[in-house]
Amino acid sequence: EMGALKGPQLKIGHDHKLAAYIEDKIINHKYSPEAVLLEIGEQGLQFSVTISKTTLYRYIDEGFLNVSNDNLVCGKRPQKPKGKGEPRISYKDPMKESIENRPSQIDEREEFGHWEMDTVYSKKGDGSTCLLVLTERKTRDEIGVKMKARTAEAVVQAMDSIERKFERLHKGSFPQVFKTITVDNGSEFSDVFGIQRSCYKRTKGPRTKVYYCHPYSSYERGSNENQNKLIRRFIPKGAKISDYTHEEIDRIIYWMNHYPRRIFGGKSSNYLFEQELEKIIA
Repeated sequence: EMGALKGPQLKIGHDHKLAAYIEDKIINHKYSPEAVLLEIGEQGLQFSVTISKTTLYRYIDEGFLNVSNDNLVCGKRPQKPKGKGEPRISYKDPMKESIENRPSQIDEREEFGHWEMDTVYSKKGDGSTCLLVLTERKTRDEIGVKMKARTAEAVVQAMDSIERKFERLHKGSFPQVFKTITVDNGSEFSDVFGIQRSCYKRTKGPRTKVYYCHPYSSYERGSNENQNKLIRRFIPKGAKISDYTHEEIDRIIYWMNHYPRRIFGGKSSNYLFEQELEKIIA
């Protein structure tokens, strides 16, 4: 019985199934309160009462549910912006195309196939093990690959692996799905030729086009930054990425791609990504 549901005056107090559903999603599935309500609406789940996002947050704040603000990973008060952090190495390479030259329509997120790429890593005591993460700008679909080294060579190898996977599933689709990739100036992204060229000799032309952000301008990869916050629900800062298996990483990415999105009216990134993919392979 829900001991925290104090009194019949609470609307949710009349529906213990709804309370249990909300608590399970927030605590065990790492959903935000808003995402729980979005999923209920999107899936047409029926409960005896309905509550708003504002009411749900109030119930949590006042202790009427067995959920605390500590369970809300993204529900804490925003912290003051940190400094610039460690300097990134920028190579003056004539092959590296600035984001200033990226087609302006990409900014509108209306065309599928434009990605942002980044690395998520542990700063201390984990060698150079990291995740290579790619976010599709329109659907926010995520790809994550565990790498043993945060190097240019490892990034190219990971891109080759992603290309081979797409080639097996949807032959010839890679250049249409990965039209452009926007990255920062980290040394791991310095091999522009290696990232752009196809691992298949039979393929004519590059597999993608890479654009480079301005130094210290993470906002130019806003989708990456927001997605990385979701990853940190499972891999907190300071945790060793080397401790996580490939299967665990895959489960995290699966969760992200099936998470209800407010920006999409409760639909998931995977749902929208599959719709876009069908248009290409039809």
